[in-house]
Amino acid sequence: MSPTPPATSTATTSAPGPGPGADSVIDVTGLHRRYGPAGPEGFDAVRGVSFSVGRGEIFALLGTNGAGKTSTVELLEGLAAPTAGRIRVLGHDPHRERAKVRPRIGVMLQAGGFPSDLTVAETARLWAGLTGGPRPVDEALALVGLLGRRTVRIKQLSGGERRRLDLALAVLGRPEVLFLDEPTTGLDPEGRRDTWELVKELHAEGTTVVLTTHYLEEAESLADRLAIMHRGRIAASGTPAEVIAAHPARISFDLPEGWFPGDLPPLAPLGVTDHSVDGRHVLLRTHRLQETLTGLLDWAREEALALGRLDARSASLEEAFLSIAGELNGHEAR
Repeated sequence: MSPTPPATSTATTSAPGPGPGADSVIDVTGLHRRYGPAGPEGFDAVRGVSFSVGRGEIFALLGTNGAGKTSTVELLEGLAAPTAGRIRVLGHDPHRERAKVRPRIGVMLQAGGFPSDLTVAETARLWAGLTGGPRPVDEALALVGLLGRRTVRIKQLSGGERRRLDLALAVLGRPEVLFLDEPTTGLDPEGRRDTWELVKELHAEGTTVVLTTHYLEEAESLADRLAIMHRGRIAASGTPAEVIAAHPARISFDLPEGWFPGDLPPLAPLGVTDHSVDGRHVLLRTHRLQETLTGLLDWAREEALALGRLDARSASLEEAFLSIAGELNGHEAR
């Protein structure tokens, strides 16, 4: 039996679907994946996860190491059968009906294994021979910036170039659904941005993309919707904007010499939900950034004060992610 989810306002095992009327190409209900035997010697990597992905959508799974992202994606790819629950990819069980699903999907694993003495072009041609209706090999290599390295042996490629080759093989068959597990790990900033552009181009052509990543900026830039996993469950989900909006903005500043936090105007009427003080440095949290900042600056003008190191910013996906992880870890520690 799986443990009961922690009683916290951010914890849920379900991510909303793609919306009314959307054509769902992935449906997951009550998904579990257990490694090892029952009891304390086993481990529940995925614990009752449910979500759906609409056709043409980019859906990102986020989470810390061990959150269950890769275990979930491997089940979607049909690489293993779930311990419990139901999966449908393009209307089929990806494990039991693998022959119906595999030709229509592309998969980029966290690490690929290639014969080290083959060249880039030879490897791509070998893969194309196993793929129905592949795009031309040179076209696939050009998409990931490897056309100029087509005669180089695999063992001579850098780690980033091997990741590019992984991606080229994943898109070789013009997949309807593309699974990308940590696609930009090992890439330099330019390579990462190039990969983002390719994913956006595939998205524009109607490809459905399921992405796992540790780069929160990547998820914020690419994903139509995302789910944050924590210890095998979905802790928060929605569009990036929805997930971010659930967390407060921040305003920080230094009070001038001779002024103290107690001299500030009443904070609650300004929309401040929480604040902290370190000497003369003040940090305010608010869900009404413009209103709070306007009230603070009006007060400072009336008092003829200059607020040092003034900084105001909306919450970021990184802050939301860290806040969710912190809340859940704190709950589990109690």
